[in-house]
This record gives sequence, C-alpha cells and structure tokens, in this order.
Amino acid sequence: MDTQGRDDIDPADQWVIDPATGAYRRRQRPEQDPARKAGLPRQAGRAPTAPATVPAPRTRRTPGADGPAGRRKGRPPGRGPSRRRKALLWTAGSLGLVLVAVGVGGYLVYEHFNGNLTTVDVGDAGSKDVLGDGPLNLLVIGTDSRQGTGGAYGDPDNLGHADTTILFHVSADRGNATAMSIPRDIVTSIPACPTRHKDGTTTVIPGIPAGPTTPKFNESLGVGGRDPGCTMRAVTALTGIPVDHFMMVDFEAVKALSTAVGGVDVCLARPLVDPKSHLDLSAGPHRIEGEQALQFVRTRHALRNQSDLDRIKLQQLFLGAMIRKIKSSGTLTNPGKLFTLANVATRALTVDSAIGSVSKLTSLAKGLSKVDARHITFTTLPVVDNPAEKVHATVVVDQARARRLLTMIKDDVPLSRRRKRPRSDALLRGPKAAPADVRVRVYNGSGILGAARGTVAWLRGTEGVGSPANGGNAPAPAARTTLVYAPEQAAQARALAAMLGLPGSALRPSPGAGGAGGTDPAGTAGTGAMALTLGADFTRAGVPVADPDTPPDGLDRTEADNSSCVS
Repeated sequence: MDTQGRDDIDPADQWVIDPATGAYRRRQRPEQDPARKAGLPRQAGRAPTAPATVPAPRTRRTPGADGPAGRRKGRPPGRGPSRRRKALLWTAGSLGLVLVAVGVGGYLVYEHFNGNLTTVDVGDAGSKDVLGDGPLNLLVIGTDSRQGTGGAYGDPDNLGHADTTILFHVSADRGNATAMSIPRDIVTSIPACPTRHKDGTTTVIPGIPAGPTTPKFNESLGVGGRDPGCTMRAVTALTGIPVDHFMMVDFEAVKALSTAVGGVDVCLARPLVDPKSHLDLSAGPHRIEGEQALQFVRTRHALRNQSDLDRIKLQQLFLGAMIRKIKSSGTLTNPGKLFTLANVATRALTVDSAIGSVSKLTSLAKGLSKVDARHITFTTLPVVDNPAEKVHATVVVDQARARRLLTMIKDDVPLSRRRKRPRSDALLRGPKAAPADVRVRVYNGSGILGAARGTVAWLRGTEGVGSPANGGNAPAPAARTTLVYAPEQAAQARALAAMLGLPGSALRPSPGAGGAGGTDPAGTAGTGAMALTLGADFTRAGVPVADPDTPPDGLDRTEADNSSCVS
C-alpha cells in the first residue's frame, strides 16, 4: 500500500539541501532559487551535515497585528494551501520529562521559557483543564519548517499541512499510553471550523464533505486558513475521541532536539540508502542527530515499499529511541544539558492556550512522565487502499479493524503487551446461576434488525434461559454490548456472560439496576430482570462478543522500549 502523492512526487522530496547552509529548505522554482540569484555554485553529491545549534533567546512569539491567533509577529494570514510536507513530531512523554525536571530544578527561569512558546486559541475544540482526573488525549502535529533568513525558505504564509499526526492517549491512572499515528492521506470529511483572531473576531471556515478521493486528512491544517484547532476537530470527527490539547512542531525541531540530547541511537537490520534525501547508513547501530536525523525520519525511497505507511513505522521507532535516550542519559541531572534541551523544546513548540505556559506544561508533564517506556505503545489507525482509485494515492479507514482499536482507546484499554489484565475480569470469576434461574431483558442497540428478538429466541431455545424478554430498541445506538445487573444478580450475570461470550468489561454491576425499585435502559421501573443491551460489537447470538481488550488482528504496534533493529 503506497500513500505517496500523485505523479510519484513525495512531499518530503520537495525539500533540498541549501548549499549555503547545509540545511534543508523547500525546493524553489528556478526564478525563486536563492542560489541562482546569489550566483552560488551548486554542490554535487552529498551535502555536508551542519550541526544543529541552540538558538539564542528571543522575545515571546505573539500573534501579528493582522494575523490569526497563534501566528508569529509579522506573518500575514495564509493565502492558500502550500505543497505537502513531511515532518517529525515529538511526543509529549519526551517533553514531559524535560519540563518536570524544569519544574523541580529551581535554577531555570520560567519567564525565559514562557517567551519561547507560541500559543493558539482553539476555542471549544479542546479542554480548558490542563490535566484533569480522567484519560488525556493529546494531539501531536508535525508540519513543515520555515527555515531561512527573512523567510526566504519554506512557506512563511501558511502553517503547512497535518502531514504527521499522532493522537497520544494517556490512561486515567497514568500507567499506560497509546500513540496512534493518523496517515496523512486518509480520505475523510473535514468539519466546519471557527478560527479566532487577535482582535477578538472569529472566522468560520466551511467544512468539506468526504468525496471518493478528497479531501485528505492533512488538509485539516493550513488549507483555507485552518489552524491546529481545525485538526483537533477533524480528529474527533474521524475517531470519535475528543482531543484535549495539541502540540505542534516543525522540521527544525527534529534537528535541534536530536542534537540537544546528544544524538538518538537506532539500529538497522539492513542498509538504508536514499539518494533523494542523501541518507546513507550501513546495517548496524548508529547515533544520528541534526540533518542526519531529519534524513532518517523523512526517507521513503530507502524503504522496501517506499510508502508513507512504512515511513510512519520508522518515525515511531525513532520516537521510541528518543524517549529511551532522555530517560536513560544524564540529561535530566546535568544543568547545562537540561537548560539546552528545555530551551530547544519550548522554542520548537506551538500549543493551545490552555497549556500555553511553562507552569501549565509542567503540570501536564508531571502526569505524562509517570508512564514507563515499556507501557507506551505506538500503532497506526488501520487503513486500506482507496477502492475508488485505480492508481492508489489515498487510503480509507478500515472500519472493522479501526472500530476495535478506537473502542479500546475510548474505553481506556492499553495496547501494551505487558499490561496487567483489567480488574473487570474479576467480575467473571465466581459461581454461576442455573440457566433456568436467569432473568434478562434484551435491548437492541446494535443497529441489526431483529437482534433482540433473535437473541431472546436463542437464549430460550438453545441455552435454556428461563425468563428472557424482548425489550425492543435501546434508547440510542450502543457502541458496546453491556449487561447491567444488581449486585445480588452477580451469579446470573456470570452465567449469561458465559453463554454469550461477554468479556468482563461488558458487565456493569449497579445498585440501582435489576430488582424492584431499579431502572432499565429506557429509564422505566425495573422488572427484576437484568438489562442486556446489544451494541455495535454484536454480530449474532451464539457468536462471542469481541473482547475489547484484544487489539484487532494484524495491528502493527511497538513499545517505546523496543530497541530491536529496523528491518
């Protein structure tokens, strides 16, 4: 499956090495090329790698007088879409470790780092709470660099596209995290989006309904003036998962951060050679930083399938290596290294205003840093080639497999292979009532016509349940099958769960359910029967309901502590 751009033009290949600086810049038309204008000679072969340096402190990056909120001073509003670009993102876990140490070490000046941050007011697209008590969903967006003196390189008038996006879900107990990549070329609808300006006015950018091949997810940022809040709304519409906050970085973050930590260790099972990005790495271990790190995460032609989906896997492994490096090195105990890393990290970030200060980011990070690298799992939203295209340039969501993954995230179920079994499994252990003693009323929230009626007939005729009843349609569609019962009906619930193949997470003991005085899903007086509501995970009676604690078949996933060689 290849999700590269049309005409075999990959967005990342539109970046070339600037002969004057040895760093990447956007490929220019001949009449725009600074090298031509200045009469600089063009270099042949590989350009030398220029080490990234930590820039000097600067004033707080505030919106321009006429630009939308979050833009840097002097930048005019976007004039339309620029070409697609690829960039690396940085997970909140890595930054979290830095900021926690910043908060604990009193030698760092908060106002200095506050001045580094760029913020965007996303309105009601996110949460006003920094952390909260429940799960946290943080959207990390990678966009293009605006490198070059005076804005000569890159596209200074546009935020770029959401070409690299990860939804970083942190569990309520802060013990696990799932980092789900969203492929840039998914065909999906883009909702209408209000964007706020510095003068207090709001512009509503119209939404775009999904067609056979357009729009693509990466157009949720930049196109038509869409800001990161629009990307947050697009993710919620696509996944059904509300996004709390966002962090956005660019190409410069890749070079500067990888250099600030002293390089990132990767291992290759085979050589990676890409003449387009000038990447040339032999098989075996390597420590990469600066321009070479950028070459590594942007390569496509060095990969077997030369696809964007393969590049996502490479980026996930790189991010895992970055997390391990920060946790294992002496960076957090060395004041000089820590200052450099924190300075680079905050300069690289654009965040929503709800977390737009070092103190708020530190509060956020204290929760994020509790997650061990062993329990941070990278995966990708399941997709398939777009059936509407003869030559595949886009993808569509694999609904069956994606539904299971998204349900796990919504239900705060970790993907980590080392996770403990959920406490809900204990609800399945214990004595079971005889089938004839089971009383249950079945409600249909599955969307399958006649599902409740068929289940009642199966329970009575096949399983010998004494008192099954048809409750008709549930008040609303249900994503998950659930069994609500009173504590004294636990033996009946275990018996019914065994018949239907229900996981422990489907069982919902409730003191107000079941017996006299309780209520059923419709809100009417209880009948003394348990309430079984069939959800979208139900297929037919006799077929076990899929365990939402089990990832879909064939799901690619890797833990952040995985240091195996890239194949």
